[in-house]
Amino acid sequence: MPDNLPSTAVTVAITRRADPARAAEMQAWVRAGATLAEDFPGFLGVGWVRPELGSTEWHMLYRFADSDALRVWEDSPQRRWWLSSALGMVEHTRVERRTGIEGWFDPPREREVEPLGVPAAPPRWKQAVIIWVGFFPISLISALTLAPLLATQHVVLRTLVTTLCLTPIMTYLVLPRITAALQWWLHGQPPPWRR
Repeated sequence: MPDNLPSTAVTVAITRRADPARAAEMQAWVRAGATLAEDFPGFLGVGWVRPELGSTEWHMLYRFADSDALRVWEDSPQRRWWLSSALGMVEHTRVERRTGIEGWFDPPREREVEPLGVPAAPPRWKQAVIIWVGFFPISLISALTLAPLLATQHVVLRTLVTTLCLTPIMTYLVLPRITAALQWWLHGQPPPWRR
């Protein structure tokens, strides 16, 4: 990744199955994995959810600052040992990786959540400010560049072209950079220059 681009955090979502009678063992196993992962550079947090009490499914999430940090954890002997310690108890059924804002649109399905070091989501008003900070200049540039080119087109076509251009720019270029730059503000931490 070039030095001038901000890293994009990666979240891994895994569904695992285990006998509900072994819930205490599963909780201990998950906590052991979290403790091991915490020592790795770039670790941002881990958590787990169960759809309901007595369910065989466990949905687990862990997050790293970028794909390189994630790869170091996933290739580590510590993780291999941790996974092998659950042989015969845990069945791995699904793995999904997400970066950027991909997970924003997933509906919440689980009823119980037990976070293990996962920071709380920023307040909605801060999320709205971040989106506006990116959206305003991009919209202004669009109004100055695209609008004159599309001035004679029907309003539906103008809107279609504008949104087709702006949505990927916001999603892949602007929001990840602004979110990375203002992470401290989103989570109520002191700015980097005051630490």
